[in-house]
Amino acid sequence: MTGDAAQQQQPATGPHFQQLYYTSCEHGLTGFSGFQFNAVSEGVTVDTRQAVEALAGYEPPRSMVESDTPELLDRCPVNFCYRPHDPRGRSGTALCVRYAGRDSARRFGNYFAHALHSEDFPAAGRGLLGIELWGSPVWAAGTSPTTRIPVLTAPPRGPLGPRTVRGFLDAHPHAEQLPHLLAAAFAALTEHGSVVVVDRTTERIAHWFAAVCYLLPPPLARRLSFATYVFRPARSSLHLIGTVPEAQLDFGPDEEDAYTVFDFCRGRFPDDVRAAPDVRALVALLTRIGVGAVRPVWAWTKDFAHGAEESPGDWHAPVAAAASSGGVDLAAADVDALLDWLPAAEHLGPLGAQIAADLHRRHRNLDDGRLRLLSGVARAAGDTVLHQEIEGRLLESRMRAHMAGAADAKEPAPLNDPDLRARATALWERLLRDEAATTRRRVRLLLWAHGAQLAPPAEVVERETLTAARALLGTSAPGAALRREVELLVATEPRMRDALAAAVREVLDGRAGQEQLFSQFPAALLQERDLRDSPLLLEHYWRARAEREPARTVELMFRILRVRGRPLPDDALLEALWRHPARTWTHREASEIARGLPPEALADPVVGRWLDRAVNRRIETVAELDRCLELCGLLAAPGRWARLPADVRARVRTTLDLAAALRGAREATGLARAFSVPEADRWAGPQALKRYRLVPAMLRLPADIGALGEHLGHTGHAQADRYLAAVQRAAAGSDPVDDIRLSHVAAAAAAPARAGLAQAHLEAVDRIRLHAARHWRPADLQRLEGAVRPYDARLADWFHACAESRLSGPRRLAHRLPGLLRGTGGARSRDDSRGTGPEGAGSEPDRPRRSPRWNPRKNDGER
Repeated sequence: MTGDAAQQQQPATGPHFQQLYYTSCEHGLTGFSGFQFNAVSEGVTVDTRQAVEALAGYEPPRSMVESDTPELLDRCPVNFCYRPHDPRGRSGTALCVRYAGRDSARRFGNYFAHALHSEDFPAAGRGLLGIELWGSPVWAAGTSPTTRIPVLTAPPRGPLGPRTVRGFLDAHPHAEQLPHLLAAAFAALTEHGSVVVVDRTTERIAHWFAAVCYLLPPPLARRLSFATYVFRPARSSLHLIGTVPEAQLDFGPDEEDAYTVFDFCRGRFPDDVRAAPDVRALVALLTRIGVGAVRPVWAWTKDFAHGAEESPGDWHAPVAAAASSGGVDLAAADVDALLDWLPAAEHLGPLGAQIAADLHRRHRNLDDGRLRLLSGVARAAGDTVLHQEIEGRLLESRMRAHMAGAADAKEPAPLNDPDLRARATALWERLLRDEAATTRRRVRLLLWAHGAQLAPPAEVVERETLTAARALLGTSAPGAALRREVELLVATEPRMRDALAAAVREVLDGRAGQEQLFSQFPAALLQERDLRDSPLLLEHYWRARAEREPARTVELMFRILRVRGRPLPDDALLEALWRHPARTWTHREASEIARGLPPEALADPVVGRWLDRAVNRRIETVAELDRCLELCGLLAAPGRWARLPADVRARVRTTLDLAAALRGAREATGLARAFSVPEADRWAGPQALKRYRLVPAMLRLPADIGALGEHLGHTGHAQADRYLAAVQRAAAGSDPVDDIRLSHVAAAAAAPARAGLAQAHLEAVDRIRLHAARHWRPADLQRLEGAVRPYDARLADWFHACAESRLSGPRRLAHRLPGLLRGTGGARSRDDSRGTGPEGAGSEPDRPRRSPRWNPRKNDGER
């Protein structure tokens, strides 16, 4: 429509458009020449004029500034703007700005802007989107002779439409950028950014804008502001900004994040457009529908939307529902959006069941959780047929998952509905017949039938339980899961226990090697009462129980003996019950067996051989030593002792004698010599007494200083280690030094003078000497001096000097020690390469004499 045509429109009382002309002219509303409103419709407010004036600015590309012929002016970019004025997009202004070249004063830079403003843009345009006025004949190209122009109703649309835009996209080399452009537009609507589109002409830019507007939900499209041409995009805050390659994209460092640029001329596009997952899924769905087919989908969406959708994510589910109802294939993200949205979409009414039916029939890979949701939607919407159909599918899914032993399989619940129970029974029989190919699957189906309270034919249950029992007996190593499930089946299905017992007897009658049966078969499945008629079967049952419950082995052995009617076990039975590599009773088991067997049984060679191994069993802890002593005491009782084999008596006698020595000794050296017998190092009981009890017992007794010091040179290395370490701890103790403690410290300190010790032991002696010299009270040190003097005079003199220096002060010791210690020296300690103690008269002659210099800080072995 031309400007003259626009002026011929009559005023309207309903929704309408007010017109405004803005340009540089001589006649206008101001009464002066220059940029001003040339003409406006009646009722145009000051706010509307200011809004139009803000949008109407135009700066041509530099190469087109001096265009002054119609041909050149037609080539200039057209700035077609649209801007809503309220959050709902109801009030809005459309504006077409063209370059006019020269003004009345013959100056370049003039432009003509024709604006249409309405307080109810959708109603006044009869549903037109702002972009659809691009190229409309309504736009005037020249000024009005008067300052008053009429309002308009229902202006004609321009050439843009879904088909036109689809054709444009089909021919464009960068059409694949449409999803990213749409996502950027969504982001601009929600995050206050702007999208800049660069293309060769504003007509091509208008097509891109139209594609975005058609794919946006209509309420969002009406909130989208745009301008098809802005020479300096950085000065605009509209959602979509178009420009041509000659424009200045001069974004400052702080502005780059606010503008997303799609340059279709140079092929430069953003690496990634930020968008929430639901927005990405909505963009994918809309672009899959396409510009050419989206209009009907938006019409259908009205049936599913509740009218309060605000954010882009709010539209995903309604659009997916509309698309699905129109036959559009949904992606997994669309299905998920629908399933998350449906339970709370109470406004749908019967449409909810329609959506549920569509999802159920077109998406067969939904998991049980999604199916339960659809079933609930169908029930709430009153669609009984759909509800039962989904429940049947759920039933099959659950039964299959339970049969397969899936990790997410749920335990069956009782089926109370007769029709559903009948369908479940038929399905159960079909799966059992056609798909349950393994024993475990068949067992799990039997469990499912019991949990769901199905009533399959009795002959089917009996046949399957017997089949399962036979399969278990024919499996060398049933899996732990299968064992648990069969145990559960036996506990819940009485017929299974009878079938198991029958299968066991059947196999035993037809197979040799009965003793292996219960090592292969889960013994816990049958109870003793099930096998009471077969003593031999009971014995194998108990053998299997012993293997599974080692703590009950002795009890089960006596049960077997009672069933056999024999008082003694044979070697084969013992080897079968104690199958571990050691083939030995523990001390506790041996004690229990010795109490349970008659005394005369101990003379049996088999029992005697097993007792001998038990008595000589390796002992690793003090608790095991206590149990060994308990066993020896039990065997030494008058009723048993005489019947023991000679080897067992020897071990028991030696162990008990050494234990008695520990209790009755009066002096430490004598006790140590009692453990010098060869058996103390060969047999387990004496070895353990020596390792765990000897040294603590010695330290509780007074020591013969000379004899014990000499004995240390003849004892074993490990025993000497234990003794000297214990003496060192005693020397360092904080309790008062009594005579017993003093005797052991003196014996250890004087030991090198009376016996050849290993280097490590000499160093331990040095540490004992040095700690006493530095930390004992002078009075205790004088007692120590007296105790060692009969065996090592030089050492006694050194202790005397140490005590005296402790009484008179540390400096005196530094002057007197060199003379006192000259020519003496103990072992060469790792803590003192120059020596820490005197060398006694009985020291080893081949050990070199060292300087008696003594540095307390360097020689402190207690650091």
